[in-house]
Amino acid sequence: MKLYYRQLGETETGTPLVILHGLFGSSDNWLTISKTMADHGHPVYLLDQRNHGRSPHSDVHDYDSMAADLMEFITDQDLKDPVVIGHSMGGKTVMQFAMNYPGQASRLVVIDIAPKFYPVHHAEILRGFNAINLATLKSRNEADAILREYESNLGVRQFLLKNLYRDEQDQFAWRLNLPIIEREIHGIGEDLRYVQTVTAPTLFVRGSESGYISDDDETIIKRIFPNVVFETIQGAGHWVQAEKPAEFLDVLFDFLEKPF
Repeated sequence: MKLYYRQLGETETGTPLVILHGLFGSSDNWLTISKTMADHGHPVYLLDQRNHGRSPHSDVHDYDSMAADLMEFITDQDLKDPVVIGHSMGGKTVMQFAMNYPGQASRLVVIDIAPKFYPVHHAEILRGFNAINLATLKSRNEADAILREYESNLGVRQFLLKNLYRDEQDQFAWRLNLPIIEREIHGIGEDLRYVQTVTAPTLFVRGSESGYISDDDETIIKRIFPNVVFETIQGAGHWVQAEKPAEFLDVLFDFLEKPF
């Protein structure tokens, strides 16, 4: 699948960085922080994963397919030894990509997700999306008021409502392929397939206030990713790069400069 992407920085400069957002997200979530990456001499590619943002919709939504989408993008752009970075669902795509296509990335960065099964925990958000009647919706404020009944955190609601836009008929619509995401929500939490050792240097970043990566998970991660570096960002929850951007960039740049 040909994914929609945004590019920042000059292609003739440093190591390319390819970034994948998480569930319910899009490339837009990374725009601000990626400008700093580009200022450090990296060409940065922000991808919309399938069924998200401006990328095509598909009836298939699994990690093998998303890993194949990433491989197709890297091939089409003729990127040499990119660093691939993924948050949450995007982090699982990065891990599956590294297993399915060994040697295609020079380094990996996985943000606040482990290579394991996660039970469904977005049921209320999905109910909130479905409670918004797009046919009668008159404003974003109205959508926010409805979503507030299902998600109390304003920052999370603002993030979710970035999926809302007006189409060519000036009607509200979702960029997110909501029916397929809802149908495949169990698969999005699934464990990875064809698990094998990944020798590429890998950075795992977690938020100290997030429960997505436990201390016990580190043992499993080390078995699969022997050249691993762990970093915990103090005071950050699951959306590490959004909550603590300066601290996240510090650990990212430090990792990119490490010899392996």
